[in-house]
Amino acid sequence: MAITLDIDLVRTFHTVVRTGKFSAAAQHLHKSPAAISTHVQRLEALAGGRLLERDNQAIALTALGKRLLATTAELLSTHDRVLAQLQGTRLAGRVTLGIPDEYAAHVIRDILPGFAAAWPNVVLEVKTAPSYILEQWVRRGKLQMVLMSRPIGAEADDAQRVVATTPVWVAAAGAPAGWPDPLPLALYAADCPYRRAMLESLKQHGRRWRVVLDSPSSQAIRACVEAGLAVSVMDRAAVTAGMDILEGFPALAEHEVVLLRASAAVDDEAIDLLARSIGQSFRL
Repeated sequence: MAITLDIDLVRTFHTVVRTGKFSAAAQHLHKSPAAISTHVQRLEALAGGRLLERDNQAIALTALGKRLLATTAELLSTHDRVLAQLQGTRLAGRVTLGIPDEYAAHVIRDILPGFAAAWPNVVLEVKTAPSYILEQWVRRGKLQMVLMSRPIGAEADDAQRVVATTPVWVAAAGAPAGWPDPLPLALYAADCPYRRAMLESLKQHGRRWRVVLDSPSSQAIRACVEAGLAVSVMDRAAVTAGMDILEGFPALAEHEVVLLRASAAVDDEAIDLLARSIGQSFRL
């Protein structure tokens, strides 16, 4: 009997790796944690060895897992692209999506063109704004779905976790080790989760600060840091070659990037498909 590779097992494996936890993958795929574990075990049986080293906190890829992840990425993408092309013309409608500035280029350049090509009769409308504004808009029904960042455990809602992210303190590359008191800060706009995380962390450790830049633009924050004018906070994965991660600064809570839907868009098929596309392809 010929052995076949179940695409659902591959999808589960990729989702576990991307989200970093079995529980997060279960939430993302709308399956039970037990089903996620069973899928991984079945794939490991096919692969002939362990794919993941796991404990209660996180997972890590084994050497075999790294090879399988690399060799099945294109398979998963091709499967979904072919399926979408077969079904693409039957779906029509309008989707309004909100994206934070710091993730907009990646989503617009790397994810949305594939979705638009697969579903040509779905009209896309995209707005960019800080996460806290996007959250207000989607809860008021002004947008159907938003991609946004927030502290893990901030809300008990039905948001779909896309990826976890660890914020870190950053300064210009090669900046002197000692910073003046008060500490010069490049701050995100009021109500931004990273702004709150920065200020709460400094208050808890009794560190004084002064504001050099106050801006809703992640590009302006990045420029201010790289110019050596201030320190700030970034996703670890977003740290550029012009920055150094600062050691010895107060620890920051882990955050998550989630997809949050308006209540009226919960059972919308176009929204479902767009959420799947973003969930599968989004990278920090």
